[in-house]
Amino acid sequence: MKNFAGSPGTWTGLVLRMGQCLFAAGSIASMATTTTFFNYTAFCYLIASMGLQVIWSFGLAFMDAYALLRKKVLHNPVLVSLFAVGDWVTATLSLAASASSAGITVLYFGDLGGCSLVEECTKYQMAVALAFLSWITIAISSLIMLWLLAAG
Repeated sequence: MKNFAGSPGTWTGLVLRMGQCLFAAGSIASMATTTTFFNYTAFCYLIASMGLQVIWSFGLAFMDAYALLRKKVLHNPVLVSLFAVGDWVTATLSLAASASSAGITVLYFGDLGGCSLVEECTKYQMAVALAFLSWITIAISSLIMLWLLAAG
């Protein structure tokens, strides 16, 4: 397998995984500091999806760091297949959660004018923005994994 930027066991791969983890953790923190997020199913789904993203990304970042320290190559076809499937699953869940939360945020707090607490609305918007940033980084990572599989 070829060594692409962002592939497992490289510095760019580690940076991508850390970005995914940090954006997802920031989204969770921003959403969890509000008082009424549990009233909206989409926001609960966002927290669950971002929680899975944090666990997945942190685990793979740990593997990347270990591979960098030990100077190991993580291009085993079975391992890359597992990474690709995991990335695609978490990317799909993250996109669905981000989009549904963004829709609720725009509908309730923008179109219907239901946001009487400006600070809460800002936290909801920040959580959604960070979730989209997490999705962008996981989408990049999943495309790199697919590219690695195709390159064989």
